Amino acid sequence: MKFFAKLGLGSKVIGHTHMRSSDAPTEEAGIAYLNKLHSYPFWKEYKRDGSIRKNSASLGGIYDEDRDAFISKKRHASWVLNEDTCRWEAPVAYPADGTDEKRYDWNESTKSWDEIV
Repeated sequence: MKFFAKLGLGSKVIGHTHMRSSDAPTEEAGIAYLNKLHSYPFWKEYKRDGSIRKNSASLGGIYDEDRDAFISKKRHASWVLNEDTCRWEAPVAYPADGTDEKRYDWNESTKSWDEIV
């Protein structure tokens, strides 16, 4: 199965589609197929596991051509983009070390993690 993101202005992800691998043996063949099918030329292939283009494409996110990566919408104003993973990260590390079963939610007003009770 091949997955493609439909790109709008500013390379914003405005849709998704998938097709059989036989219909898209290459990315170029897949784009040509989709262009013919939808009369729309702006598509990029991605894999759900992020093994190409660093991340799966998400609606409202963007495709960054310079990084050849999909980047999701920024969740919080204080978060920063990790240049290696092209994922947004909180300015404070998530407090759980994996040994407890506590869960936390980001509090943008205090720029900290709050335990969910």
